[in-house]
Amino acid sequence: MNRQVKRFALTVLIVSLLVGSAAYAASPETIISQSTAALRDMAVEPDAGAMVSLLKEARGVAIFPSVVKAGIFLGGKYGEGLVLQRDQATGTWYGPSFITMKGVSYGLQFGVQSTALVLVINNDEGMEQFRGSQEFTLGGDIGIAAGPIGRQAGASTDVQLKSAIYSYSMSKGLFAGFSLEGAIIETDHEANRAYWQRTLSPEEILEFPAEGSKIKPLVDELERLMAQSK
Repeated sequence: MNRQVKRFALTVLIVSLLVGSAAYAASPETIISQSTAALRDMAVEPDAGAMVSLLKEARGVAIFPSVVKAGIFLGGKYGEGLVLQRDQATGTWYGPSFITMKGVSYGLQFGVQSTALVLVINNDEGMEQFRGSQEFTLGGDIGIAAGPIGRQAGASTDVQLKSAIYSYSMSKGLFAGFSLEGAIIETDHEANRAYWQRTLSPEEILEFPAEGSKIKPLVDELERLMAQSK
């Protein structure tokens, strides 16, 4: 098998993985419940102090309870999640707007892995990307960096925050900052229609307070974490 045929076969594999993941889209309620569980699991890790401190000052947060990454040298990733906006003055959370993540990676890689991700949105520039209806690229359209780790780092997160978004991951019991350069974020309009029972833009959705029995457990968990950081 020559190199071009191998490359084509690998491309087909990655596309199949991404399409297959998207075909079994989780319901909005499932994404919320899994996001709450993922956040709770990440928060108890001994290195999660910085993430918790960053949340207290965040303009918003995006959570992907499961980003599946798979491949052989050429890899692909796909995940479904949600974003909430926060008013720093009042502490009110808004949303959720549902989103997807997808991307292709190159290099030495083999197998399948599922990773929970939390993106702490640090400034208005970062939040504006999630409020738009167009897809955007992490590290391209907006700056992203692996978040600082550890409780000592958490004590100093109020200074020198240079990136618009900080990312954290949880995979196989390991908690760490996580690089997502090149990943594409896109609005999941179908999930938004299912949750809100009408067609709304992300900008419109993120003007609605995050209220009601469906989203309350996630908001309560975020509030509990921020109270814990005090």
